[in-house]
Amino acid sequence: MDILKRDATGFLIMGRAGMDLYADPPGSTIDSATAFTAALGGSSANIAAGLCRQGLRAALVTCVSDDAVGRFCRAQLAAYGIEDQFVRSVGGEARNSLAVVETRVQDTQSVIYRNGAADFEMTEEDVCALPYSAFQAMVTTGTVLAAEPSRSAALKAFALAKAAGVPIVFDIDYRPYTWTSADEAEQVLSHAATFCDVIIGNDEEFGFMAGGYDRGLSKARALAADTAKIVVYKMGEKGAVTITRDGEVNTGIFKTQALKPTGAGDAFMAGFLGGLASGLTVAGAVERGSAAAALVVSRVGCAPAMPTADELAQFLSSNALQT
Repeated sequence: MDILKRDATGFLIMGRAGMDLYADPPGSTIDSATAFTAALGGSSANIAAGLCRQGLRAALVTCVSDDAVGRFCRAQLAAYGIEDQFVRSVGGEARNSLAVVETRVQDTQSVIYRNGAADFEMTEEDVCALPYSAFQAMVTTGTVLAAEPSRSAALKAFALAKAAGVPIVFDIDYRPYTWTSADEAEQVLSHAATFCDVIIGNDEEFGFMAGGYDRGLSKARALAADTAKIVVYKMGEKGAVTITRDGEVNTGIFKTQALKPTGAGDAFMAGFLGGLASGLTVAGAVERGSAAAALVVSRVGCAPAMPTADELAQFLSSNALQT
């Protein structure tokens, strides 16, 4: 199944870029750390970095704060080769998101600062003139829908991408702290999913959208039957169920020596999209995404940990999915 627009190149990615601060050295807790290492963060920026690390084109659509942290994010985007012509700096009280996190597996702590988030300042004006047809797909995460005016801008972008014949790839990415209520999140995320050609989420996220954890897989199947062409239902260490109009495929995971649990979802998305772009089957793209996730959780950081195409090829040639 070829889901991407083949008369174009690269991915248009909508959503936040932020700063990650990692407790240093690895293994330190935040409350005991005496040093922190800064890196590019934010799910959408991480996905873009993962694609660029594979040699693919990625352009980010977002807003960043007009301050030193916003300039840090812009500099990091440039360092990864992420196109930033659709990134707008905003002043006033807007601030870039900040994540303070640990590199350890057990009892991992992360503290996220999202008050007055700059990326929520994206407006319909930011998305109306985007060159959608120049990209193979538009990619976004659910966080972009959590507040206005970003929500209306994102839904407008969905409609414009559909009109341009550009597939929409949606990572549910439900983060309760960014929403005013669970009911609002359920309604908005479910509505947004009806626009999307590819939907990726974990069992908890699909369960949330369905109104109950035990109904998550049924929700994923319903989306695949009604609207989406590909739905990937991730189950952590139990692997994933990939649902298309042709049926369902269950896949396992790659065993790895994990340093941390964070970054796996963003890496999976980047690896999966890279697989589709290189002409792999859906099942092959899922395997590549799983390989990317395994590599990232075994390394420090998220964006800095994203594997190259050569690293993915080497990993896949010497490791097999395990159920």
